[in-house]
Amino acid sequence: MLELPIEPSGIFWQDNFITPEHERELINIFRNKLEWPDRTGRISLHFGYTFDYKTFGVDPDIPFKPFPDWLQPLIPTREGRPPEQVCLQHYPPGSGIPPHVDTHSAYDQLYALSLGSPVTMQFQKGEQRVDVDLTPRSMMQMSGDSRLHWTHGIRKRKTDTLPDGTVRKREDRWSITYRWLREGGECDCGNEQLCDAAQKKLGVEKGYRWKQQQEEANDSGTLQEPEV
Repeated sequence: MLELPIEPSGIFWQDNFITPEHERELINIFRNKLEWPDRTGRISLHFGYTFDYKTFGVDPDIPFKPFPDWLQPLIPTREGRPPEQVCLQHYPPGSGIPPHVDTHSAYDQLYALSLGSPVTMQFQKGEQRVDVDLTPRSMMQMSGDSRLHWTHGIRKRKTDTLPDGTVRKREDRWSITYRWLREGGECDCGNEQLCDAAQKKLGVEKGYRWKQQQEEANDSGTLQEPEV
């Protein structure tokens, strides 16, 4: 994998991680052979440990789920070590994911394999914003600055406007996100805005959207389900 010559640093990239034929086989499995949650918008399936959308770490109440046969050939390794958490997500046209940083103390580096329709991802730090086009069959690694100090997200919209002005329609997209657990469970980056470990040292409880929603619901008398 080669590092993209952009800011943020730490984004490594490999085109054509799989062949178009393999991609078609996988999409057929995703469409016809997997049981997905029955709801609209972005939906997810988890393998290995389950990602916890309340803490953005590992859900301690769900046992480790072995990787299925179709996933085994797609598993990257770091220093001979496979990821402990893998998330398959389906993005229908128009769906996205809010800007976020995966929990520092729980996870080390992240990899993401894109399948189906391309989509534009935004990396942001303060007023700086950088668009990265997630092309089909590409594998992206987020490490260092891009992993820890910039948020990343996908805006909810049905088209993306490319640098040359072309308006591209979104279609169905799938992503496979690979997460390695951070050894020792501590991050020493010191980013008090984005790092849960740095916030914990200051006695600051990380603010989760689901907690804010519940507090607002309690105030209004209507309890809502946490946003995922």
